[in-house]
Amino acid sequence: MPDLEPTAAPTAEQALATDAAPRSGETRYFLRFTAGQRFLHATLFTTFLGLAATGMCMRFSYSVWARAAARAVGGFGAILFFHKLCAVILTLAFLIHVKDIFTRGVMNRERGIFWGPDSMVANWKDVKDLLGHFRWFLGQGPRPQFERYAYWEKFDYWAVFWGMVVIGSSGYAMWFAPFFAHFLPGWALNAVLIIHSEEGLLAILFIFAIHFVNTHLRPHSFPMDMVIFTGVESEEEFLHRHPMEFERMRKEGKLEALLAHAPDSWQINFSRVVGFTAIAIGLTLLVLTLTAYFG
Repeated sequence: MPDLEPTAAPTAEQALATDAAPRSGETRYFLRFTAGQRFLHATLFTTFLGLAATGMCMRFSYSVWARAAARAVGGFGAILFFHKLCAVILTLAFLIHVKDIFTRGVMNRERGIFWGPDSMVANWKDVKDLLGHFRWFLGQGPRPQFERYAYWEKFDYWAVFWGMVVIGSSGYAMWFAPFFAHFLPGWALNAVLIIHSEEGLLAILFIFAIHFVNTHLRPHSFPMDMVIFTGVESEEEFLHRHPMEFERMRKEGKLEALLAHAPDSWQINFSRVVGFTAIAIGLTLLVLTLTAYFG
């Protein structure tokens, strides 16, 4: 006699894993970044490109390319408007992220936010990975095995916090100078201008000369790392980039829950257009900035 007992409905993770499970011989894909995380990153790099372009136009306003850009949008007043607009949007995105971290880590006491293999907080393993990477570069040791986040990814993450505190606060101090002049001496406001300008230039040089190379132009990622756009990575990429996380998730029985659909062709094409456009803009700004700075 057939079993008439009702079966439990599958959980969302089980349904996703079953639906996304590939047929024999097909490449498996695993979720790495959620839609919310990808949207936040898109907001971050879009506003940063806007801040970099407008900021360098104002800093090197005597350059031919800066004057041409200003004429194209209606003058340096318009350049300043777009600079402030990008600053406000980036600040809101940053505050949303901080609020999310506070809610998850402090209010909900979610494990792994501030410490552990899934945390963005640096630990002793990151120090050992850094030293091990140098030895590997020199052919003196094996390549380090990384967890969910490598040490340079954590550095990039915390660089945003540094930029928001130093560049952001100095920018708002200049924007609302009459207010801050009530309790800051004149020399401090002059120092704020220098800090904002120099730290902004440093951020541009780091992102366009270091972050782009580490993320997109290094072996196994060239010409572009698509994971931040599609949100998924193949099993081969997972094993190569984060073998310790793969093994940990396998042992804990959580690997199947990360199974995801392969990215659609439109996602890949759209990601390439957006990604290559961002890289092209960034490298162009890097060249123009260095030319104006040393010229």
